[in-house]
Amino acid sequence: MFISKNQRSPYYKLAYLVNGKRRILSTKTSDYKEAQKFLANFQVPVELPEVKNKINTLSSFQDEYISYASGIKSSNYIRSIKLSFKQLISFTGNMNLNFLDTKTLDKFINSTYSHAPKAALLYYRTLKAAFSKAVVWDYISANPFKKIKAPKTVRTFPVFISPEDIQLILSSTPQQYLKDLFTTAFYTGMREAEIANLKWSWIDLQQNTITVQCSEEFTTKSKKERIIPICNSLKNVLLNQFPKVIELDKNSFVFTRISGIKLTEDFISKQFKKSVRAAGLDDKIHFHTLRHSFASMLVQRGVSLYVVKELLGHEDLSTTQIYSHLQKQNLMDAVNLL
Repeated sequence: MFISKNQRSPYYKLAYLVNGKRRILSTKTSDYKEAQKFLANFQVPVELPEVKNKINTLSSFQDEYISYASGIKSSNYIRSIKLSFKQLISFTGNMNLNFLDTKTLDKFINSTYSHAPKAALLYYRTLKAAFSKAVVWDYISANPFKKIKAPKTVRTFPVFISPEDIQLILSSTPQQYLKDLFTTAFYTGMREAEIANLKWSWIDLQQNTITVQCSEEFTTKSKKERIIPICNSLKNVLLNQFPKVIELDKNSFVFTRISGIKLTEDFISKQFKKSVRAAGLDDKIHFHTLRHSFASMLVQRGVSLYVVKELLGHEDLSTTQIYSHLQKQNLMDAVNLL
């Protein structure tokens, strides 16, 4: 801290540092002795760092992030967000976002991995996405998860069922609208949320296509629309339902318990699980198994993985390649070259 004077002003200037930054203040006097008195009596003000927003703790950020994600993510993903933040806060406390460092988060992921590898991967992916949004919102300057490697888990082949299995499940399903819903999922590979939001306006029985559409109320996981051809087995199911709703608005839902009321994903999932258990099938079978089954049947019949990718709406071919082991003939042909 010192005083000085230059030709641009008749007054002495006081120079001092606050938080590592230089500040200049006029003494309002051209007398050196008076300027020295000003310096002797001057106290450096305490300046607090600028607070850009009120969202600074994990819990407050969680609430805002869930509010944002609820309009574009599935209910299952929202549950993953809540669980991931709950476990992180339990490990670190309700810390300020800016105080969370890579070392602490790495310990959290490793601690979880030691007893639950799949949970560690879920928390890592979910929280990494959340913290990326925190960067976009200027709550933090960088995402600390980007310096942490994703936990490795055992990669198993997806469970799928045969046409005979789906018939057993349908026989154990008393409600006709659920039979039709399960059949549609089996022959289209549509996701649970897509099935729940399926409207008659998406279906063209003349062109034999279903267009999975995005709207203000619903957005696909990839944020892209796609077209799925309707096979003969599915067309008969839809034709049987169509006369019952022909007088209704084309924007009405295809599968409902109560007209105009959309089924929840939880309800669909639980009803399917009830039918699986009633049929005496493996308890590992869940609603998403129908999507795996659709893809598996196509691959086993020689359909290109690129085509399967488009039908499933995957953004990256690497996601579709989990079904590559089913291309048995290709594998046999390759080995026979030896």
